[in-house]
Amino acid sequence: MSNARPETVQSLARGLSVIRAFSAERPEMTLAEVARQTGMTRATVRRLLFTLEALGYAKFDGKRFSLTPAVLDIGYAYLSSLDLASIAQPEMEALVDRTHESTSAAVLDGAEIVYVVRVPTKRIMTISLGLGSRLPAHATSMGRVLLADLSIDQLDAHLPQGPWPSFTAQTIVDRETLIIELQRVRDDGWALVDQELEEGVRSVAAPLRDRSGKTVAALNISSHAGRIDKGVLLNEFLPDLMQTAERINERLRRR
Repeated sequence: MSNARPETVQSLARGLSVIRAFSAERPEMTLAEVARQTGMTRATVRRLLFTLEALGYAKFDGKRFSLTPAVLDIGYAYLSSLDLASIAQPEMEALVDRTHESTSAAVLDGAEIVYVVRVPTKRIMTISLGLGSRLPAHATSMGRVLLADLSIDQLDAHLPQGPWPSFTAQTIVDRETLIIELQRVRDDGWALVDQELEEGVRSVAAPLRDRSGKTVAALNISSHAGRIDKGVLLNEFLPDLMQTAERINERLRRR
């Protein structure tokens, strides 16, 4: 809250912090656990949790609190305003039919990407992803496409100075190397990440742009390295991905 404007409603910010404290690792929490996760006093957390319960966003079993499906309305309000799913979904489904690999679209939120559209295959991968899933931008192809559209000042605002978390031996973790890679992404118009987020997983991504040319989202194809080699990914799947992205871009420009 240090950079908050004078008009900021602190109670709303605190309520959202309480909602964000819940996760796959913490689907249910006691009042004390929520207070510990948010750094707020128990009295404040108690008022916020019971307000969320009264509004239908949380439930209480007498000991633990958990979120309700009503919280999804907040996220779907954003997805509806973005209008990306209705535009991209048919093209993405056709792309999956042709490649038999998963495809996703994501937007940038700070140092992470957030999945806003996903068309999976039936193949099971180690990473389980769905709408709202978050991954580190520096180690993902969609993240690099989105970061490549930023100025240096904007990049500084999104990413800490580093070093960033390393997920495999291939992960780029320092700023200088990433800046060089982002320049390549700008020049080429696409990004490849080869087993940097998870061993065995490769992905390529292309930008989705609005009528002003700004990159508003990224589109990718992900595959397992043991099934699809790098040559096939770049020579067969990437051209299809780029063409699919351009068809989506044409519709975004007409909005």
